[in-house]
Amino acid sequence: MTESTLALPLAITLGDPAGIGPETIVKAFRDAPDLTRGCFVVGDVATLRRAASVVAGAGLALPVAVLSDVHEALNCPPHCLPVWQISSAALDHGLSPAPLGQVSAQAGQLAGDCVVWAANAALRGEVAAMVTAPLNKAALSMAGAPYDRFPGHTELLQALAAAHLKIPVAQLPVRMMLANDELRVVLVSIHVSLREALAAVTFDQVLESLLITHHSLQAVLGRAPRIGVAGLNPHAGEGGLFGREELDIIAPAVQAARAQGVQASDPLAPDTVFMRARAQPGQSGEFDVVLAMYHDQGLIPVKYLGVDKGVNVTLGLPLVRTSPDHGTAFEIAGTGLADASSLKAAIRMARQLIHQAAYAGHF
Repeated sequence: MTESTLALPLAITLGDPAGIGPETIVKAFRDAPDLTRGCFVVGDVATLRRAASVVAGAGLALPVAVLSDVHEALNCPPHCLPVWQISSAALDHGLSPAPLGQVSAQAGQLAGDCVVWAANAALRGEVAAMVTAPLNKAALSMAGAPYDRFPGHTELLQALAAAHLKIPVAQLPVRMMLANDELRVVLVSIHVSLREALAAVTFDQVLESLLITHHSLQAVLGRAPRIGVAGLNPHAGEGGLFGREELDIIAPAVQAARAQGVQASDPLAPDTVFMRARAQPGQSGEFDVVLAMYHDQGLIPVKYLGVDKGVNVTLGLPLVRTSPDHGTAFEIAGTGLADASSLKAAIRMARQLIHQAAYAGHF
């Protein structure tokens, strides 16, 4: 990634067309024209026009502009929604927009096709970054091959990037980071059962997570990040009384990471490490980021601080990808009640990462 990346448009994927993603996109373009300038949506014109009509209510709907070249997005006027019409099996068969609030293969197919197109465009250097609106994992699976192989965005993007680089997926480890203005959390494992997540706490997995976190955030912060390491067990094992993973696995991985220049703490009690890392107004936390041992251990504290503030960032990819920290919210799709705050935060963070990566020469 180079300084020329700054002159490229930013792609926002549609998300599941039956959920709130399209409505949050419309609201972001309507309410934050400066932030969304140079952005475009990879999606479906009919679905976005429906969302624009929902958001407008009795007022005037946001105009939708169909792009013939993605670079046209750089010159679109404010309060206009530029769309790259994706070709998809559902659309090619002339189907109307997916029914709102319903899990369907049609919706999953379109959502997946948007992600694939945007990811490949980013990997080819045609767009600066991608911001992904939420998709529904059940709908993605219902769409069938190849999407039924992937639990979510992270695994799909990892596979696409590995294919682009012509390497096995195992050689491109990635990690999920959830971030807001107060807290950053990186996860050792993501979309697996709790039993599988516990088995994933190995020396190699923890060390790899520490190294990915270190290298990715060093590019963002311009210095080595201070990593707080959460223990797996209550009280971080209490010296082996409540489990030995901290002594036998996590602490040795921390020592190995430190030998490579990583600034990481010893395993800390997971019920307090997040509070210690939390930034307060005018005051940074004790740590720049917390490494959590499994999905819910790390995501609960971030989401408790406000789902509307959280941003999902995939670390380890050869592209910038961010996403709002919420789901498809089928229960309010079509009501116009969707909050675009998290999507706007994801766009803002993507722009920050683009600038930082451009000047650092990598992400």
